Amino acid sequence: MVSDLERNLIERVAVGDILTRSADLFPDRPALIEASGTLSYHELAARSDHLGHALLAVGLKRQDVVAIMAGNCCELLISYFACAKAGLVCAPMNLGLRSEEIAYCLNDARAKLLIAEADLVKIARSLPKQAPSLQAVYWIGDPPTKGDKCAGSFEDLLASGCDRELGVVIGDRDPVQLLYTSGTTAMPKGVLTSHLAVTLTAMSNALVNRMSHETSALGALPLFHVAQLNATSLPVLLVGGMLVLERRFEAARAAELIECYGINMLVLLPMMYAALLTTRGDQQLPTVTRAIYTIATMPVERLEAIHTLFPRADVVSGAGMTELPRSTYQRPEHQWSKAASWGTATAVTRISIMDGEGRHLPRGEIGEIVYRGPQVMNGYLNLPEMTASVFTHGWFHSADLGWIDDDGAVWFTDRKKDLIKTGGENVASVEVERCLLKHPAVSEAAVVGVPHPRWSEAVVAAVIPKPGEQVDEAELIAHCREHLASFKVPKAVRVTDNLPRTGNGKMQKHRIRSELFALFAGA
Repeated sequence: MVSDLERNLIERVAVGDILTRSADLFPDRPALIEASGTLSYHELAARSDHLGHALLAVGLKRQDVVAIMAGNCCELLISYFACAKAGLVCAPMNLGLRSEEIAYCLNDARAKLLIAEADLVKIARSLPKQAPSLQAVYWIGDPPTKGDKCAGSFEDLLASGCDRELGVVIGDRDPVQLLYTSGTTAMPKGVLTSHLAVTLTAMSNALVNRMSHETSALGALPLFHVAQLNATSLPVLLVGGMLVLERRFEAARAAELIECYGINMLVLLPMMYAALLTTRGDQQLPTVTRAIYTIATMPVERLEAIHTLFPRADVVSGAGMTELPRSTYQRPEHQWSKAASWGTATAVTRISIMDGEGRHLPRGEIGEIVYRGPQVMNGYLNLPEMTASVFTHGWFHSADLGWIDDDGAVWFTDRKKDLIKTGGENVASVEVERCLLKHPAVSEAAVVGVPHPRWSEAVVAAVIPKPGEQVDEAELIAHCREHLASFKVPKAVRVTDNLPRTGNGKMQKHRIRSELFALFAGA
């Protein structure tokens, strides 16, 4: 008689098996390279097994949440795969958030354990008091303090496990990761994603990008974002490729790594490509065959320069969101003719355009972009009504407006909600407005996103002072910097005595956006 565990191990779809299979095929091949050294596939798999056993041994139960505060490092991916193998949920924290925002995420997730880099001690040390569900903190590096919850060493925890393969029943739709994304409300939303969704996202990205064991990719975007974690790192590890991790992007260093390791795949933001162009001048990087950009379109002149820098590369755009990682890519034949599009749907994705009544619109008509596919999130943590609202009419609703052409390419036109996307981060305009309104001299505030050559969109505010009060731009920006994550702080503030409104008093943000549209032209 076959047991439930045996049957599950035979037929399941589980993220931890991605690494196990690659280690079977390529045990000695380099999997991860970072400044401190290299991990082979065998070493990465063995360490994740060790840590998975250790996490269960300290008392964690099925689908408990393990939070991680770390930059791009091997320990983060070891922890991610350890959680996946042990049936736990991994929650990499966005390091751009302030400590109170991270505390909110930990409480919302009811995280049981935190793994944090010792370099982040100023933020992490206070979190156990703010997040009562935390049972322990384990430090990557030297533990900065000795105490009830803050004395653990990651290396000691790792050493306490064993490299025996974990035998845990895992359901395809069990959650494996929890990433927090800012939406149109002030607080981040927790996006729960399943083993099936993460695995098929990795497979579809590997397929569309023609990855193999010869793929070598630069990991310069943060691992707490789906663009790096789900659309780049996991596909590379799925096929037995090599991932070169960088903690922060520096153009000169990135160019050195590309040459040193013969990197052939890049996933970067437009501003990162611009920095590479400035650094390299007319010195080409011929090993790159796939250069993917995300977040925003690029002008033709920059695309031409990137093609010169990478003479053998397809330079294509890809789009996605935390709730639905990498749903579109430009086909190589469209990289010039449809350079401003989001590209066409990936192999496991269906995309349609829908009106407000749930009717599908014909090609060429503008409506809401909606999706279907097994890589869609399970839902928003602790937000059943919001989850239900995005899963209506049998499709996932993005709140983005656009249209689809006759070749299936998706063209984005606008957003239904006042969500600002700046430098790869989501910023809720209402959160910034609330911060500005806390300033004693501010009467009214409106925040919008306007085009910016580096950040894609810049957060910009227009404010009305209280009668008899005076404020200036520098003062208000400094006020926001005290209370908001850095990427949420306005790049500019305009003081005015009037904000446009409709007849019933509703703010007309489209007019404000139009008035400030060219603010950063030529910047």
